[in-house]
Amino acid sequence: MKAITVVPGKPDEVRVEDVPEPSPEQGSLLVEGLLLGICGTDADIVDEGYGWLPPGRDRMVIGHESLGVVVEAPPDSGFALGDHVSGIVRRPDPVPCPQCAVGEWDFCGNGRYTERGIKQLDGYGSALWRVEPEFAVRLDPALGDCGVLLEPASVLAKAWEQTDRIFTRASARPTTALVTGAGPIGLLAALMGVQRGLDVHVQDLNDSGDKPALVRDLGATFGVGDVRGSGVRPDVVIECTGHGPLVFKLAEIVAPNAVVCLAGISNSGVTNTIPTDDVNKKLVLENTVLFGTVNAARRHYEQAAEDLARADHGWLERLITRRVPMDAYADALVKKDEDVKVVVDLRA
Repeated sequence: MKAITVVPGKPDEVRVEDVPEPSPEQGSLLVEGLLLGICGTDADIVDEGYGWLPPGRDRMVIGHESLGVVVEAPPDSGFALGDHVSGIVRRPDPVPCPQCAVGEWDFCGNGRYTERGIKQLDGYGSALWRVEPEFAVRLDPALGDCGVLLEPASVLAKAWEQTDRIFTRASARPTTALVTGAGPIGLLAALMGVQRGLDVHVQDLNDSGDKPALVRDLGATFGVGDVRGSGVRPDVVIECTGHGPLVFKLAEIVAPNAVVCLAGISNSGVTNTIPTDDVNKKLVLENTVLFGTVNAARRHYEQAAEDLARADHGWLERLITRRVPMDAYADALVKKDEDVKVVVDLRA
């Protein structure tokens, strides 16, 4: 079968090649791959050398944002032929740590977890893949190709879940949310904020492409430029750019008792001068919570599947702005101005 294989840190080594079909040891569900989503992590693996090869291997099947259809399922698996599914990315560590032992591998305490297509396990970038039933999530078939958005949506479902939990520390409820960054992560964050009934504002550095229209069609407000000039004083911030200096700017504009969730990572390495004492004072005196989040547990995938199912499917379809065949995977890693979400068609 065909698969996209890579060597971390060697962009010239991206290949589509014939590999053996996956063995039942990799999972009792056999899935025909439909689409594979592309994100910054994939580019970091190929271009920057992030990621870990499977033990004893010199190449890895890449891909962690998956969509497929079940073609083989045991009677007791809970799945049926034709089900649309997405595979969960992370696997618990083998010890396991206390968090992994209860299914919270997104909070793994010793770092010995593994991840499909990222850390020591082959990914979902192949014509066929196998997965354990407990690490597969069924999707509403009405979502069609939009089911490929489940993995990034799961990250935002966790971000909102954790934010909601923090707000239970007091009686005040949030009314206004700011999302920084209008990429696919930011747009999905905005979707979930609107679904919660919040007044959502999305701030980006540019207004290229369809992003402003996508935000407005959600019923949210789009803004361009420095957040300090936005005029918004949010109770909630979902920060999706990973731009370090922006975090400290956000501390200046949030409302008292605000919650700021950091969901992005930047590799810029730029040094900036920050008035840390002033920021510290603001955080303390206004009861501000600043926290980071990464990855997702099964319940977040299930929450995200529900959020996507009740979203406007036409709006979700507009997030997928470019489709490429398997042999154009390397090109898909190069982001274009008009791109929102790029996907690979595993059937082409």
